[in-house]
Amino acid sequence: MNVLTSCITSTLQPFAPSSENPWNALRVRHAYRRIGYDANMSMITNALSQSPEEFIDQLIDQSLNAPDWPEPSWSNFIYEDYQNLGLDFDEATQENHQELLLEVLNQMQTTGLKGRLILFWSNHFVTRLEEYYASNFLYEYFHTLEQHALGNFQDFTRAIGKTSAMLIFLNGLENTSLNPNENYARELYELFTLGVDNGYTQQDIVETSKALTGYNHRDHWTSPIYFDDSTFNSSTKLIFDQEGNWNYDDVIDILFQEKAPLIAQHICKKLYTYFVSPTINDDVVAEMAGIFVQDFDIANLLRIVFKSQHFFDSKTIGIQIKSPYDMTMSYLKITNFSIQDDYFQAFMWFNSVMGQDLFNPIDVAGWQGNRDWINSSTLTGRWQIHEWIIWHTWEFYNEELRNFAIESSSSNNDPYIITKDIIDRFVPLELFSPEEYEVATDVFKHNLPENYYENNIWSLEWDSVPYQVVLLLLHLIKLPEYQLK
Repeated sequence: MNVLTSCITSTLQPFAPSSENPWNALRVRHAYRRIGYDANMSMITNALSQSPEEFIDQLIDQSLNAPDWPEPSWSNFIYEDYQNLGLDFDEATQENHQELLLEVLNQMQTTGLKGRLILFWSNHFVTRLEEYYASNFLYEYFHTLEQHALGNFQDFTRAIGKTSAMLIFLNGLENTSLNPNENYARELYELFTLGVDNGYTQQDIVETSKALTGYNHRDHWTSPIYFDDSTFNSSTKLIFDQEGNWNYDDVIDILFQEKAPLIAQHICKKLYTYFVSPTINDDVVAEMAGIFVQDFDIANLLRIVFKSQHFFDSKTIGIQIKSPYDMTMSYLKITNFSIQDDYFQAFMWFNSVMGQDLFNPIDVAGWQGNRDWINSSTLTGRWQIHEWIIWHTWEFYNEELRNFAIESSSSNNDPYIITKDIIDRFVPLELFSPEEYEVATDVFKHNLPENYYENNIWSLEWDSVPYQVVLLLLHLIKLPEYQLK
């Protein structure tokens, strides 16, 4: 079997701009693409006025200081509450879910890293909304992700396993002293902390499942699940060579006491492949793990990674395939185009069509990402959805297309420069050849007489410009480089 070796050889030492590796718009947009969902022109200009270190601190602090979503009125509603209020349960539940999912989209647009991490961690500590389908359970799960996204990973692991969403999805509700279920114990080790067949045995899973018993009671299927000592297995358990009458909290303590280096390695690999490169650099991941194991502080680790030579290395730029949410959220961020509320809400459906249904990963292992996002049907879907978004702007916010061209370009009347400047706003690296820009320029020039361009008669003030930008965007979205981040 061929093993891919990373060609990114730079280290986690802080990035220091130089003539060979300047602090420029290309690197700013790289950071925004990976840490958030890209940037508009004012964000890029502001970042260039800061040092890389100040810029990264600002992005992380913005997410750390972002307020949590205010608790909605329905956060603790159970079935009887809807009945007492004269509400249809199914209809109200769907409205509640839509409200929360829209908040996630808003956080993607406004908080960047926090919004991205909510999606990342929901794809790590996987549950599926379809499996539990109760608004109060979704809010509890979402709020746990929101609170711990940049916090302490041990606290995060402890909290997420007690959510009703997780207890239902991975069968903790069915795990009793008389009827053991090993599902959550297995995934706690295999997926959430240690990695497949890494530092645990089947007997550890069996013994751990006993310690996780007791979370079996609820008053109604929409009521929160709570601990009941009568269904807890109070026998002595042997977990990672430690013996005692262990319970849920003991399991988490023992796990992080005994297996901290393995946990750090597993989580750092996932963070590395998500934020840096799909091909692992073992030395850098080992260094990340050495940092993470000291306190399991997620924000501290990411701060070091994002400030590093390794993260800003030119070889890390444009080597990942955008997810559906990368595609749609970054397009909106780059263009700053207005969008009607019902169209914005439709983005959730669009992204699910492209394979990324928010809070419904494909299975317990989550979306694998990168190349898995692209196949013949999803690629066509990406084109069609972007076409729909572009025509929406043409129909309702026509002049914003002209404004975007003016904002993006250093020229007002050179179609090649304007075309290149617009394209370069969307792609991580320049197109493969000048000829590709020339082809795009011909698309942008539309059917206007050539002498209008040659004699500088035409400019971005012409009435034809919004439609010309539409044509260029429709061409752009089908370029292979547009699929990369």
